[in-house]
Amino acid sequence: MSVHVAGVDATDRRGGWIADTDARLASFESATRSVLEPYVSSLTAADRITVVPDAHYPFHPSTGMVTDPAVVGSIADHIAGWTEADVAVAGASDDRIAFDRTADYLSYPDIVERFGAEVVDLADESRRNSVVTVDDEQVSVSVPERLLESTVLVVPTLRPTETGPVAGGMRALGRLVSSAADADSTAVAATRTIEPALSVLDATTAYAGDPIAADALFAGPTQQVDAIASSLLERSIEEDPVLRAAFGVDDPSITVENAGGSGDDVDLTALRRRLPNGGLPPRDETHPAVTLAYRLYARVAGDAVPPQLESGR
Repeated sequence: MSVHVAGVDATDRRGGWIADTDARLASFESATRSVLEPYVSSLTAADRITVVPDAHYPFHPSTGMVTDPAVVGSIADHIAGWTEADVAVAGASDDRIAFDRTADYLSYPDIVERFGAEVVDLADESRRNSVVTVDDEQVSVSVPERLLESTVLVVPTLRPTETGPVAGGMRALGRLVSSAADADSTAVAATRTIEPALSVLDATTAYAGDPIAADALFAGPTQQVDAIASSLLERSIEEDPVLRAAFGVDDPSITVENAGGSGDDVDLTALRRRLPNGGLPPRDETHPAVTLAYRLYARVAGDAVPPQLESGR
C-alpha cells in the first residue's frame, strides 16, 4: 500500500509562518496537486465531497495544532478544477464551542467560498446508526448522514493527542460520531463505517512539544497515513490501540513515494530527526501554542497580548 508525499517550497517561509493567505495558497498549490493526482479518478467519480479538517478551538494554524485552512482551500481548488462535485468543509459543534465560531476564527468561510465550497456543521445533520465489530466487540456509532452519503477526505495535522499517540485521521473522524464506546474504539468504528476515500496529512506545520515548519503533505488511505504520522512522531503502532485495531497483529507494509511538488523530495529520516520530541502540556497550563498564536495575532492586528499570556514569554 502506497502513501504519496510532496515537499512544500519553503523559500518564502524563512523558517516561520506566512500570515498572508494568498501566499500560503500559492506555496501549497504544487504539493497539493502532486499528492492528489494519484487519486483523481476516485474524486472525479464523486457527486458530493466532504472535507474533514482537524479544526478545534482555540489554536491557530501557525501552531501546527489545527489544519491550515489554506491546505484545505488548495484541496478544494484542485477538486473544483477536476470535478463538478458539491464540496463541503465539515466539523461539528460541541459543548465548548459552536463550529461556525471555530470556522470563523480559522477563516474557513473566506477561503472555501473562493472555490465554491461551503462550511457545514455536522451537529445539525441527521444521523444513522451503525454497528461495527472492533476487537471482537460490537461498537454502535451514530454517524452524520453526510459522511455516509459523500466521498470523504480527512485532513489531519501531524501532532500527538493529549494521551500520547498520534492524532491522525481516524481519531478526527471519531470525534464527529456519537458512541457509548471509548474514544479509541469509536475512532476505529467511525473509520470503518465512513470508509474515507483519502487522508491528506497536513505536515506543513507540525507539533510535537513545539511547532515546526515540516513543509510536507502526505496522501493515501487513512490508516496508512496515520501509521506514517505515528512513525514520524516516533510513536509505537503496537502501543496505539487505534492503529493496532486497524492493522491487527501484523506490522503494516507501507511504501512512501515522493510525488514531487515545488519543494525538495521529502526525506522521512531527516524529517523525523527534525521534529521535536514531546507531547501536549498538561490541561492546567496555558498551551505554548496558544500563546504563540495570540502573539502572532497581536503582531498582525496591532492588538495587545492578553496579560494572562505574558508569563509564557
